[in-house]
Amino acid sequence: MRHHVVRPMLAVLCLASTAATAADVIPVSDFARRPPLTAPSLSPDGHYVSMAYHDPDGKNHGLAIYRVGDMSKPVTLIKMPPYELPADMVWASSTRLVVARGKIDGSIGQARYTGEIMAIDVDGKNPDYLYGFEGYGKRASTRALDRGWGKIEGTPVQSNGHFYMRAIDWNAQDKSTLYDVDAKTSARRLMADIGYRDMNFMIDPQGNARYAYGTSDDMKWLVFRRDGNGWTKLASDKEKQTFTPIAKVPGSEHIYASFSPNGTGGEFVEQDDDGGNLKVITRDDFSEVTSNGLWTPAPLRPFGTVSETGIPKATYIDPQAPIAKLHMALSQKFPGNFVSFEGFSEDGGQLMFKVASDREPGRYMLIDTKTYKVSKLFDAVPWIDPAKMSERRPLRFKASDGTELEAILTFPKGKPESGLPMVLFPHGGPHGVSDDWFYDEQSQFLASRGYLVLQVNYRGSGGRGQAFVQSGYLKWGTRIQEDLIDAVKWAIAEHYADANRVCVFGASFGGYSALMSTIRAPGMFKCAVGYDGIYDLDMMYNKGDIKDHEYGRNYLTTVIGRDEADLAANSPARLADKITVPVFLVHGEDDQRAPFAQFKAMRAALDAAHKPYETLTKPDERHGFVKPENIEELLTRLQAFLDKNIGDAAR
Repeated sequence: MRHHVVRPMLAVLCLASTAATAADVIPVSDFARRPPLTAPSLSPDGHYVSMAYHDPDGKNHGLAIYRVGDMSKPVTLIKMPPYELPADMVWASSTRLVVARGKIDGSIGQARYTGEIMAIDVDGKNPDYLYGFEGYGKRASTRALDRGWGKIEGTPVQSNGHFYMRAIDWNAQDKSTLYDVDAKTSARRLMADIGYRDMNFMIDPQGNARYAYGTSDDMKWLVFRRDGNGWTKLASDKEKQTFTPIAKVPGSEHIYASFSPNGTGGEFVEQDDDGGNLKVITRDDFSEVTSNGLWTPAPLRPFGTVSETGIPKATYIDPQAPIAKLHMALSQKFPGNFVSFEGFSEDGGQLMFKVASDREPGRYMLIDTKTYKVSKLFDAVPWIDPAKMSERRPLRFKASDGTELEAILTFPKGKPESGLPMVLFPHGGPHGVSDDWFYDEQSQFLASRGYLVLQVNYRGSGGRGQAFVQSGYLKWGTRIQEDLIDAVKWAIAEHYADANRVCVFGASFGGYSALMSTIRAPGMFKCAVGYDGIYDLDMMYNKGDIKDHEYGRNYLTTVIGRDEADLAANSPARLADKITVPVFLVHGEDDQRAPFAQFKAMRAALDAAHKPYETLTKPDERHGFVKPENIEELLTRLQAFLDKNIGDAAR
């Protein structure tokens, strides 16, 4: 279950809740369409950009390679089977690309890795199947014994035609194995293995696996350091919770690492392998800290950090460093946006960077670091005009028990910031997932229709440390819902929202919250929309894909528990008689994460309680609609439902 839910929504132009004229209203199709190009990667020589391409139908995807300087037509276009797409891509050399295959049938908005890895030349020739069970490719017979999942773990600092692959064998699922793979010949060299599944590896510039880390099947965070040919498990340190080794410091035996001090907030540090000589680079008492998008070219050093909450702003390690000055200059050139460095050519002469904000879905640019000439590669969502989008404002408030929480408000453009009809929009997950300041289709759609949108990083959300995540365990229907309800009360007390015009809409866990919050706060909401939601907690142990693996079963036991009375007391399908507002249920009939049986249980409960509701279900849709026509219908129905219950005509 997950976060950034549905993609889009529509406009019923004749209804009064849209204050703008019909000519000013952004078409619903602009929010329902998928970005045509995603996940760009610059080749080592800086001559090409690879990316995933997506047909407008939402069904067909593939791999596209463009020559830098000519984005009008790809030099190579490889189509994949329906609903498959490149889930990850890296350049093994300037002429050879490695692709991890994925399917759009996992959590909302995400692709699920199939475990299959392929390679292809930049001109589309010499395709080969490097790992997986399907047996594609001209050399597949040499790997007929592959029975497992493979993932791209990285590439050498200097490209040499190889890449690093992490694999889990089906017959030894309690082991993670790391290989150095020649992307041309498919030859593999064992680098390391460890007796735990799904471990990540930190690999130094010399190609040595120095650390392994990840979450065990029993939900414990584990970190191992490699000494000689063996692994040493690092003791669990309450003062350094979720300690994560990031990279070796060039020219020294130190490493960069991050952790949450006592599980709260975050620190980004430099230290010895054994934890000695620790130097705190950045600390944030409220938020975790990352260096994503703020790295130099080889030999790869972070030049800045950024907090996971609030409006992102780079904190420079050395503000006088040339790379920091370059980032500052680009940030000044694109005010109101966050600039992230997406990749350098191997000689550092070309830099691909992304410009994004709450209103800008993203522009990918290229700069020549010698001449400082900047050129645009492409817009992530070219039909969206940032000038017509709404401001997203991160704010903090205190919950009823005094805990400080983050809320993000999206204000409808051109309207006063008071007395607005409001949609509470809880994210999915719930654990380890969070809402952020950047562009969000659903929020922008609702704001374009005149609604204030309230998102809350409630207890259990990510970005604030492991203690904050764990504070939502066993509290799905209680404290988490209280946080959401407290946020609504705060928005009303601050006069942002009209207390008489509040609805709630969410997907996945957000769909659960949409119904559960109306039960916990009778009289607060005027309507509720649940999209691919969980409505019967006990059913999660019997239906859906979470229960299919040991980690998933342990996850359920940890976060919702096994007490049958408690599960029933926190399941909307068992409490339908307490729902006093109109309900709109939306579901994909082939959903495996929140199976269609969840929808059926909620519908049956509403019928038995004689409660009003509307439904929208679609065959061949999974955990989140992908077909634009289905998304458009969803958004059309969503707006009509909101307008009827909290729009201007409902006053």
